[in-house]
Amino acid sequence: MDNKGRITALEHLIKRYQDSYYNGEAEISDSEFDKLWEELASLDPENPVLKKIGEDNADGFPKAKHLIPMGSQEKAANPEEFREWADGKNFPVYVVQYKLDGASLELQYEKGVLRRAVTRGNGVMGDEITRNARRMGGVREKLNTGFSGGVRGEVVMTREVWREKHADKANCRNAANGIMRRKDGIGCEDLLLVTYDAAAAGDDGYFRDEIKKIAWLAARGFTTAETREFEKAEDVIEYRAEVSGMRRELPYDIDGLVVKDRNTDMADLRRARPENQIAFKFDLESAVSVLREVEWSESGATYTPIGIVDPVRIAGTTVQRANLNNPDMIRAMGLKIGSAVTVVKRGEIIPKIEGLARPGPADAALPPEEQREIVFPDRCGSCGTALEDAGTRLFCPNPDCPKRLLHRIQKWVSVLDIRELGEKLIQQLFDKERVRRPADLYTLTTEELSLYDRMGELSAAKVLRHIMTPRELSLAAFIAGFDFEGVGEIIMEKVALAGFDTLEKLRAASVEELAGVYGLGEITARTIYGELRACVQEIDGVLARGVISVAPPPDEGALKLKGYSFCFTGELETMKRSEAEEKVRAAGGSAKSSVVKDMSFLVTNDGESGSAKNLKARKLGVSIISEKQFLALLANPLLAGELKPKTGGPAQGALS
Repeated sequence: MDNKGRITALEHLIKRYQDSYYNGEAEISDSEFDKLWEELASLDPENPVLKKIGEDNADGFPKAKHLIPMGSQEKAANPEEFREWADGKNFPVYVVQYKLDGASLELQYEKGVLRRAVTRGNGVMGDEITRNARRMGGVREKLNTGFSGGVRGEVVMTREVWREKHADKANCRNAANGIMRRKDGIGCEDLLLVTYDAAAAGDDGYFRDEIKKIAWLAARGFTTAETREFEKAEDVIEYRAEVSGMRRELPYDIDGLVVKDRNTDMADLRRARPENQIAFKFDLESAVSVLREVEWSESGATYTPIGIVDPVRIAGTTVQRANLNNPDMIRAMGLKIGSAVTVVKRGEIIPKIEGLARPGPADAALPPEEQREIVFPDRCGSCGTALEDAGTRLFCPNPDCPKRLLHRIQKWVSVLDIRELGEKLIQQLFDKERVRRPADLYTLTTEELSLYDRMGELSAAKVLRHIMTPRELSLAAFIAGFDFEGVGEIIMEKVALAGFDTLEKLRAASVEELAGVYGLGEITARTIYGELRACVQEIDGVLARGVISVAPPPDEGALKLKGYSFCFTGELETMKRSEAEEKVRAAGGSAKSSVVKDMSFLVTNDGESGSAKNLKARKLGVSIISEKQFLALLANPLLAGELKPKTGGPAQGALS
């Protein structure tokens, strides 16, 4: 397919996936969407689709600030985590409410009259959808009081309405989220606002008691969240089990309980993550299926088992492939082809086979005589070497395995972010045995490169110039580039912070010393120890070329961004993305490849775009800043407080 055809295809895909996102039925992950977006931007930077995306959806609404803080909640996934939180609080009374599975909305009133309705947005500012909100059930235009302030609730769709009118959507939550953001407002009459919070403008003492607050909301005609009181943490745990068992019978979806102190504390609520309340989540949604086959995914030297199961619906999507992690898990679960298995979604994203399903009257498992053992591959498909089964991983131990060598080169190029050196060119250089180690890249010439991929001398010179650009890498990035199995930059950052912050110290460390690093473990320690010795010539070969160097460990006083995390998206004007990430690490911060919960900043020169990362940052309340603001932050970290970072970084003014 030529460039023109590919651009047309990308336009169609981006529009389709963007539409599915806003209609609550996202078909692909954020990272997959980003790849399509970035490919179109590289082929046609001025494409109208790149300019238009987001204009016809939530971004088309005017922005408005919240009156009530909309921070994130601490979460407890099981009784143990909840007990730990409760032990630190010891409240006389625990107020417990249904945790509604919908979309947050704040109604803002002036002297008892509704003035605007604002979505959660980034937790500080959201989209004003007042016209849509007025069509929803549970929204009050006027109150029987002169109250000025905010009322917060969750926009939901009842199961009955979903079944009758919107069953084409994946689930109630997705249907509600998509409809409430429609610019034409069609379907908003099918939505219901269920309230659970209120705050008076300029008067922190207006509400002092959470139970009385719910009564106040009910007296004003609002639909309120189911609210109970318990004196003991164990009673809350029992109530969670009771509600979890009956939640399918409720009129709308809930995904847990919110537990809080009865005393209203506005100062605590203004924190990005309030301390006096917690979301006590239900167990992961699961489904029973049958394991039909096991495929072995190959990445570098490792063979990872993927279970192929009969299609099941979990959390609104159809699942047919699920992780099995490693050989030990297969053996521990006693899995066989034909076994009935329980499939869950970790973080509601990644399908995973949790174990054998308990036998029941509708047991879908094949009869024992028809089940068969799972066959593990025993030979490397690339070099023929006998695979080594270490329990936690199945891998090819041959250090000269072609597949392993190629993967290392690809990883090295990825860490250095040499985008001009594409996978096709790397494959050609590898197949011709011209580049078999990272150090070989630094022996290439323009004349040689011009013979590959019909580039011509000008293109070849450009590729070589980017390869030969001097770079100073952190120790963590440098080691990650050599593709040690299961060892990435995050792990190596932990090792460096533990004191092994130079190549010399790292090479001198014993397995026992490395295993003592918090969060590492003996298996990973042995991997680092062994790979460092196996890659001596490769590591020294790269350093000997004089293009790449390892940065010295920063002084503690230079770690001005310690505790902050960043993600970059789109093109930067003053530096490459990899250089920006290195600057973050050099200042003690953390650079991430995707937007995650509790991240501090997303850096982009197009903060208003509808890219997947921008959308996710808004959804999670991550602060979005420009490249100019990022550079200012590097020069003066005290600005971080003004840019409203998420919790997890230092408090405002903590940096110097």
